[in-house]
Amino acid sequence: MYLKYFYDKHLAQASYMVGCQATGEAAIIDPARNIEAYLSVARQEGYTINKAMETHIHADFVSGVTELARRTGATIYHSAEGETNGGYNFESSLPQQGLKDGDVVSVGNVQLKAIHTPGHTPEHISYELTDCPNAEYPIGVFTGDFVFVGDVGRPDLLEKSVGIKDSADRGARQLFHSLQQFKKYQDYMQIWPGHGAGSACGKALGAVPTSTVGYEKMYNPAFQPDDEQEFVNFLLDGQPEPPAYFAKMKEVNPSGMTPLSEVPTGVLLDLDGDSVAELATASKNMIIDTRNAYDFSNRNLPGTINIPFPDSFAEWMGRLANDDVDLYFITELHHIDQIRTILTGMGFDRMKGFFPPSVIVTAGKTRSYENKTPKEIEKEQQRQDLQILDARYQDEWETNHIPGAKHISLHRLADGADKLSGDKPVAVHCATGRRSAIASSILLNQGYEVINITGGFDQWKNENLATSN
Repeated sequence: MYLKYFYDKHLAQASYMVGCQATGEAAIIDPARNIEAYLSVARQEGYTINKAMETHIHADFVSGVTELARRTGATIYHSAEGETNGGYNFESSLPQQGLKDGDVVSVGNVQLKAIHTPGHTPEHISYELTDCPNAEYPIGVFTGDFVFVGDVGRPDLLEKSVGIKDSADRGARQLFHSLQQFKKYQDYMQIWPGHGAGSACGKALGAVPTSTVGYEKMYNPAFQPDDEQEFVNFLLDGQPEPPAYFAKMKEVNPSGMTPLSEVPTGVLLDLDGDSVAELATASKNMIIDTRNAYDFSNRNLPGTINIPFPDSFAEWMGRLANDDVDLYFITELHHIDQIRTILTGMGFDRMKGFFPPSVIVTAGKTRSYENKTPKEIEKEQQRQDLQILDARYQDEWETNHIPGAKHISLHRLADGADKLSGDKPVAVHCATGRRSAIASSILLNQGYEVINITGGFDQWKNENLATSN
């Protein structure tokens, strides 16, 4: 048996290749849309990929099963549990097969057994792996978004992202019962999850790539409640708001997206800075400046939004960008290919062009904003010379915040800045400074005089300045 782990650190997404060394066959479990890594390993190791296997309809990345099927002829295997056909509707020309609980898929001498594990989604299945004929018992389970290291899949995405009423409570109860069955596995059984730390498909995922059933029984908080209602309360409490693009993923993944060969990749454009700024202010355009926050604060183009690359780039593109706008980027040339890969993996196919950072110096009109320390801001706040904006999430705000501050979470700022006064500078902060840099660029676009609080709320507390809860 051959087992290979693939990990996309930008989306915190894991996929796996399972191969039979005797027959040269291989399957990919939960493939990403950009399949070159799988094809490369298959060529190097001498495998033919003939199976593309889904655990569920993904919300956080574009599934690559249709891309694999088109380019390799692999058969798509997907859940047929839950709704009719599992909710899938792939084009009929693609080879495909629905799986029910207990169905077995053979990859040469290796067996993958479908186990219905609803909760994260109604159709969710996991795959139990047995290395036949060398072993009588399974070695582990590919758990998709059912069980993670230190966490379990969140059951509220269908309700929050798609609007299916009461599906969060129903999913949590399904997940409770799925876990009771899962706990019956022997402690040695390995767990190969679909995500790692940083994924929005759970609330406390661990950074370790794999685990065992026995370890999760001892230390995973979601494994501890034996009462169903206690488990539901625990699981639904504190789940973060999902990124906006999740709704698009739930829409496209049941049938698959456009082949990558037909997706425009964007080109390096030759415009001066003023022309780029004019492009940025046009409707249905979004120009993202990926430089670091310090460089952006010193000089930037009107209308642009600062989402630094690579730090949290994918997360904030997913929360702030729309799939119905044309995307342009100011970025270092050696970042272009990586940005393309990240965005096509998230379904952002309208990449129109790229500009080098040098375009900034060709503009006749640029902007800037100040960076000030918490102590400097506190003095100005006491003189009532400014207003403080907290751009953190709601739960962070409720735990502790700066007295007198106003709260608008970053992902709501584009539509919620009317809470602010237009006649005073806005001093904006988050926890450490990453989100507030993005917020500063959005506020500049709305005409505010902006100050970024360096070090954020963490530094505010470290300097023993006043807080409130």
